[in-house]
Amino acid sequence: MSDGEALSGWWIALLMAAIASHSLSFASRRPLSASRPTKTQTPTALPVHRHPRGRSSLSSSQPPRRPFKACVNVADSTSKTINGDEENQMSGTVDKKDLPAMKTLIQAYKKAIIDGDEKSAQENETLICITENEKNNLTAKFAEITAEIASGQERFLRLKADFENFRKQTEKDRLNFTSDIQGDVIESLLPMVDSFENTKKEIKPETEKEKKIETSYQGIYKQFVEVMRSLGVALVETVGKPFDPSIHEAIAREESQQFKAGIVSQELRRGFILGERLLRTATVKVSTGPGQAKGSSDAERPLEQPLESKSVEDSSPTTSNS
Repeated sequence: MSDGEALSGWWIALLMAAIASHSLSFASRRPLSASRPTKTQTPTALPVHRHPRGRSSLSSSQPPRRPFKACVNVADSTSKTINGDEENQMSGTVDKKDLPAMKTLIQAYKKAIIDGDEKSAQENETLICITENEKNNLTAKFAEITAEIASGQERFLRLKADFENFRKQTEKDRLNFTSDIQGDVIESLLPMVDSFENTKKEIKPETEKEKKIETSYQGIYKQFVEVMRSLGVALVETVGKPFDPSIHEAIAREESQQFKAGIVSQELRRGFILGERLLRTATVKVSTGPGQAKGSSDAERPLEQPLESKSVEDSSPTTSNS
């Protein structure tokens, strides 16, 4: 065997040892050209990667123990894994419902580190990280759901307040609409009240038939008044009350011995109120206060005397003829 072949075999042995230990690094060599003559070369020392503990990777085939790393970090949402591929495989095969408690995993991890079981330590560390990631995900989901619930409650309260305001406004509009309709209907019936009142004042029944007719329409009028009263219709107070231009309509002023100045002395047409709505003002006369008694008595005498003399003159021919 030549020196070149011996050197090549030696290099192959060193390369196999480096590949087996996964920790040797070397510089690439150019392959020997077949056309060039073989030259004797002296071997050079290969750099050896040493671990922090000072042991060469060639001295032991067992990988060094990893220090315990705490994966618990609730504030940080980013997942910290030791071996991404291994954790992904583990998370795909392990059911999240079957994951043991974090305290149990940490105790098993410590025991594996103390016993020197690297495989069990890696598995437990991966499970710890998976459990912590699941906890972080659940915490984030819980915060999101809590925010959605708070937002939903706020929207519900706003909708409830809007609905309550809408209900009150609708009820108010309904009452106003009903009151307006009632007011319009009752206001259209007020001329009938005036007709009954005028008929009662003007017609004086004399025969039994006329009295029966008067009793009949007065009963109808009384029933009509009761219906209007049940609807909330009230009369405007007039005689003896101070004049109020908002509910009274004065058409004359007159002297009155009974009422002071500014007091309603006579009602000419009734006024009506429905709730807070004025259906019709009352037509009245307003007193200007007491006048002179003599002047009023003297003024009344000339009016009475002709009536008496006329009645006498009318009655005397009748007596003579009889």
